[in-house]
Amino acid sequence: MHPIIIFSKMDFSQSNLFGYIEDLQELTIIERPVRRSLKTPEEIERLTVDEELSDIERAVYLLSSGQDIQGTSVVANLPVLMRQNPAETLRRVLPKIREVLHVAGVEMQLTAAVSFLTVLQEELMSIHTYSHSFLHIILQNLEHRDAGVSNAWLETLLAVIEALPKETVRHEILNPLVSKAQLSQTLQSRLLSCKIMGKLANKFEARIIKRDILPLVKSLCQDAEYEVRTCMCRQLEHIAQGIGAELTKTVVLPELVELARDEGSSVRLAAFETLVNLLDMFDADDRSQTVLPLVKSFCEKAFKADEAILVSLSFHLGKLCNGLYGIFTPEQHLRFFEFYKKLSTLGLQQENGQNDNQVQVQTLEQENKYILVRKNCAYNFPAMIVFVDPKNFHLELYSIFFCLCHDPEVPVRYTMALSFYEVAKLLNSGVYTIHKELVTLLQDESLEVLDALIGNLPEILELMTNGGESCGSENKLLSIPDLITALTTAEQRAATSLKWRTHEKLLQKYACLPHIISSDQIYYRFLHRMLTIILTNNVLPVQKAAARTLCVYLRYNPKQEQRHEVIQKLIEQLGQGKSYWNRLRFLDTCEFIMELFSKSFFCKYFFLPVLELTHDPVANVRMKLCYLLPKVKSTLRIPTDKHLLQQLELCIRKLLCQEKDKDVLTIVKRTVLELDRMEISVDAEQLEKEKQQNEGRSTNINNKISEKKRRDSKTSSVLAKRITLSVPGSSSAASAGKEDKKSKLVRSQSFSTQALHPKYNTLDKCPNISSATGYTCSVSGMGKNCMLSFTDDSFRTHSGGNSGNTAFPSSSSCNLYNSADQKSSGNKEIQTRKVNLLLWVKMETSGIICSSQ
Repeated sequence: MHPIIIFSKMDFSQSNLFGYIEDLQELTIIERPVRRSLKTPEEIERLTVDEELSDIERAVYLLSSGQDIQGTSVVANLPVLMRQNPAETLRRVLPKIREVLHVAGVEMQLTAAVSFLTVLQEELMSIHTYSHSFLHIILQNLEHRDAGVSNAWLETLLAVIEALPKETVRHEILNPLVSKAQLSQTLQSRLLSCKIMGKLANKFEARIIKRDILPLVKSLCQDAEYEVRTCMCRQLEHIAQGIGAELTKTVVLPELVELARDEGSSVRLAAFETLVNLLDMFDADDRSQTVLPLVKSFCEKAFKADEAILVSLSFHLGKLCNGLYGIFTPEQHLRFFEFYKKLSTLGLQQENGQNDNQVQVQTLEQENKYILVRKNCAYNFPAMIVFVDPKNFHLELYSIFFCLCHDPEVPVRYTMALSFYEVAKLLNSGVYTIHKELVTLLQDESLEVLDALIGNLPEILELMTNGGESCGSENKLLSIPDLITALTTAEQRAATSLKWRTHEKLLQKYACLPHIISSDQIYYRFLHRMLTIILTNNVLPVQKAAARTLCVYLRYNPKQEQRHEVIQKLIEQLGQGKSYWNRLRFLDTCEFIMELFSKSFFCKYFFLPVLELTHDPVANVRMKLCYLLPKVKSTLRIPTDKHLLQQLELCIRKLLCQEKDKDVLTIVKRTVLELDRMEISVDAEQLEKEKQQNEGRSTNINNKISEKKRRDSKTSSVLAKRITLSVPGSSSAASAGKEDKKSKLVRSQSFSTQALHPKYNTLDKCPNISSATGYTCSVSGMGKNCMLSFTDDSFRTHSGGNSGNTAFPSSSSCNLYNSADQKSSGNKEIQTRKVNLLLWVKMETSGIICSSQ
């Protein structure tokens, strides 16, 4: 397919036409290599493999007749084959790999070294089997002509040495190493021997090292090639750790002294760095008589003829000064300190008052070297505070500290920003002396410097405000006059840059400010800025960082007016914002509020605004809300938040019934199941109060009923006597009683249909009323709407009885008369009816209406 060229204005004149043709020819030439890279049918045929072959057979086939890329794929897949079929892989595939590696290219060699190491690390076989199958292949390819391949096989071998048994290492590696380390061997072979001996020193006991390895070490330290001497010198540290302090003093230290005077600069550099690393293994005599003179000679030559060691000396100077501190005389102490001061300004100051024309122009290489030296001085500055003593910081080191913090090169200031916290800790009560440099680094033009500083910014500010001598003042900012301006400037610079991670990190660290400055300063200078970032920034991590920091500020703000204003803005501008993005950030903010504030605070201000988003027109908002609902429910406490729980359940029901988006509906159903499994916390104190109130209310009602019963008992007894006297001889009285009874029944039925007060709608709370004569009635509810149910066959109309008696329907809940009483005589039945009538009148006079159930 040819590319389409669009011209803004086509000119078909002869000259331009030839130009277009040339352009098309160039495009054709560009496309030719692409066409040539396509595979021919013959090549595709050669690359095709029978699908019915097993993995082992396919691997053997590709290694035997496939192309290099296919063989490399098999080698890379070796760990997988070892997991699936280790026996067949070792028997058939590994021999083929061994044959192919003799003529393999660099890519397959590197792949094989990695695969062999993977097989070892994953322990896909016993170490004995591994050494028998793989070790010889590794040793054969160790001296590959390509340096990268050789190093790859060396790394594999060094890892294998750690896992192999000592006897295997002794016979397979150490014994052949004696011949490989001879001067008659190649340079590559001797270099490999140096590195292997450094590894073997940690494998064997000191006596074996002394007998078998140390003679080879001495020989290689005196090798004719400086590369070998350098390599062996760097392995002396490992050898010293293997043989102990005594042999190190008698064997290693003399070799180091000789190598430190070597003619090769790289050898001297290696000797110096090894000497520094072994400083702890030397006693005071060795340090004062051997190490210190060597270090002094290095320092003297650093500015003259041996600039190669200058960078390394500046890097290790702090370790040297503190390691040799106990043997320094006052003169030597001052000499090393002056040497450090000179290094810290190297390349910045003109010596001997020479003007610009007289100063020799520095080469780019020298300039880079001087920058690195000053960077190392910044790295060693905390160590130099210990060397000089923090009490002398202002007199001795402050000028150097000032220069390094204002260095023209970013790497130097970056390193100072990294070590600023260590400096502040060491100064302790004198930390107030470096507050200006803190402000300077906060306002640095390079965001790299700011990023390095804000890593420990909360701890630095805490030390500045609470560790300084002026921290006793009520105003915390007296110790850091320009802190607020510097902090706001830093945030604005980070916001306008493209490095949003630095901005996010800065906003996260600003959450410490409530412990540093006053709430009013936070409110007017930082809090509203956080809200602006949430509303206007386009980077989600930055918005979330600003939201969390804003919640922290709100948490530590003691003024209710300011709190309410911020809460109102969060609800109106975020929760009710026009942009769905702002409403999503409102949910993020609510999540932070649930994390930082109490449950009651969230329920009071944010519970209902969150639930309002169930009606949001954007599905993503409703979906995010559903994910948040379990956390929202966890803030509720029963019975205090019973009304909020009802609102939550109502919103869930609406979502289940009205949600049209299938993805949201799926999340809603999943959320409902999770909500059902949740247990709501109970407010025991509030529950106990309500229980006491309910018990008190029930006691008052029962007392009133009891008192009314006692008051009406006298009236009932009097009425009973009168009715007893009038029943035998007055049919009109019976008729009147019948009509009155019917009217009462009608009234009771009308009351039974009325709604009960919710306080008294539980049957379990109502007591049962029992009479001494065996009559039982079930009371449903209390008060004016109380209903009683009666059941007694004596109230029914009997076939042989008086047809004028009123029959009450039966209820399963109450038995007012024993079945044995139904067989009593006529006189007893009459007496029973009298008692029943008395009971009815008593209930009527007491204000309790009986109804049939």
